[in-house]
Amino acid sequence: MNEPRASQTVLLLHAPKQSYQVSENHATPRIDNGSELLVRTQVIGLNPIDWKAPDFGFGLPVFPYIAGRELVGQVVRTTGSTTRFQEGDQVIVISTDYRDLRKAAFQEYVVASDFNVVKLPPTVTPHAGASIGVAFVAAALSLGVCMGLSFQNIADGPDLLKFVRKLDRNLLSEDIRSDCFDTLDITQRAGPGDWIAIWGGSSTTAGIASQLARLAGLHVLLIVNQEKHGMRLAKDSALRPDLIVDSHDQARAVDIIQGLLGGKLRFGLDTQGRDTAEALGRSMKTHEVVIGSIPTPPRTPTTTHLVGLAALPNVPAAGGLIYHRVPIKLFHEVPQIGSAITLWLESLLEKSLIALPDILAVEEGFSGVNRGLDRMRRGEISGGRAVVDLNVPRQT
Repeated sequence: MNEPRASQTVLLLHAPKQSYQVSENHATPRIDNGSELLVRTQVIGLNPIDWKAPDFGFGLPVFPYIAGRELVGQVVRTTGSTTRFQEGDQVIVISTDYRDLRKAAFQEYVVASDFNVVKLPPTVTPHAGASIGVAFVAAALSLGVCMGLSFQNIADGPDLLKFVRKLDRNLLSEDIRSDCFDTLDITQRAGPGDWIAIWGGSSTTAGIASQLARLAGLHVLLIVNQEKHGMRLAKDSALRPDLIVDSHDQARAVDIIQGLLGGKLRFGLDTQGRDTAEALGRSMKTHEVVIGSIPTPPRTPTTTHLVGLAALPNVPAAGGLIYHRVPIKLFHEVPQIGSAITLWLESLLEKSLIALPDILAVEEGFSGVNRGLDRMRRGEISGGRAVVDLNVPRQT
């Protein structure tokens, strides 16, 4: 395979509230160590953060900035003899390390740690492969670390909580230590028969989390816009939950969830934002059971756990409710965690054990990134994903 060019095309964000701009003759990133690969980008997966970060001015550590969190591409360079990848492999790259611009997807060549890379099975199209990585990592860490769910009975998946609890806490970034070590009693981890409620159940992360939870033996309740997504979820055997609640009226949804699962709902995942996370927290309040005039505590454990992917409620957690932020840094800062997740995802894809999201839009070329993000801003991409096919020509 020919050597990659010394310069490349990238998309640059020069300031908040601006569009990404195509830049030619940008330096091709360099590999720093033996666990890194250089990958030529073929298909970019667009995520909500790609438009929300510039619009609202967060998660932008430097300007000009290169964004993009996931892609499918072809390995064009490796170093060292320890990596399991070879030049020419087609791979899924999952880049959660947003501060390392070499790893951003909105460029022609991307550096990736090999423990954050998945071999693309021949049964999975590049468009589908570019749509799954970030959502899978977020779902796996939410369920596996924040809620303690073991995946060992699903295609020999990992027990992420045990992995993490064996680590030296001082090796982890300070901002994720509490969520990894302190907020969940291992005796109260999620397991078969437990209920989980997911608010924003039409998102890709919700779809993956729902599937993994059901495969592990949990019961799933999804809170969604039933008019838009109810029929699609009900017809799809892979995505169909045990219960669906309409999200149109938050107060009514809270009442319904409490009526259906009062005292039984220990785990919640919100994918939308602060308001919905707060509503989900209200849904999870433990109710006393009254016999005569004597309040009797429910038989379920007193702690409940709410994971906020987008934001956590402004109101303090009370009544045994514990808030969790997803410790996403585990994926790119701890190689054994990253490897456990990517190897498991590779196995699930090879065995077709999880359904992939619908691809609702395919844009072309670097200029297609802005077109795709504009469609997401307008709410046109709902219940599926948008990708950008760069169609980067092979070198001769």
